Amino acid sequence: MDQTIEIARDEQVELCKKGDNNAYFCIYERYAKPMLNSSMRILNNIADAEDMVQEAFIDAFNNLESFTYKSSFEAWLRRIVINKSISLLRKRKISWTDIDVSGAATPDEPDDINEAQFEFDIQRVKAAIRALPENYRVIFNLFVIDELKQDEIASLLNISHNNVRTIYHRAKKKVLDILNANDHG
Repeated sequence: MDQTIEIARDEQVELCKKGDNNAYFCIYERYAKPMLNSSMRILNNIADAEDMVQEAFIDAFNNLESFTYKSSFEAWLRRIVINKSISLLRKRKISWTDIDVSGAATPDEPDDINEAQFEFDIQRVKAAIRALPENYRVIFNLFVIDELKQDEIASLLNISHNNVRTIYHRAKKKVLDILNANDHG
């Protein structure tokens, strides 16, 4: 017996599969902004993010027959946007140094950061996240905002799970350091 849970069919997606132009527009209107937000968190550049979202919609619409409701359409589309955004970073030669290989990893870095400290003003937190180095920002956003599992992030970026975990913890600490510096500076 198949244990796969199928998500309820989306009427607009089904109309798109039949070639309904109005349904394409409705789907775009529903998902364009959240997809742009996901891409922006990775790329930190509006023009690049807009391009990746457009490309993702084109790919999604051209490959609708492969969408099988094993996840929501939004999750499927978000994965396309994230993959395209990460691919653009790779083309720019962003370095995803594996901390395990480089010897920079500290085994099981302690998570001694008080989570309550993260209750700062949203705009300040967003500014602090934007100030992170690109690899820290990408991993932080994929984990915290897009809620991908660390092993999924590792697979997407072709790095170890330990590397993702270490970078995430360092990014979280750096965000707190930036926020604390702003409080005292």
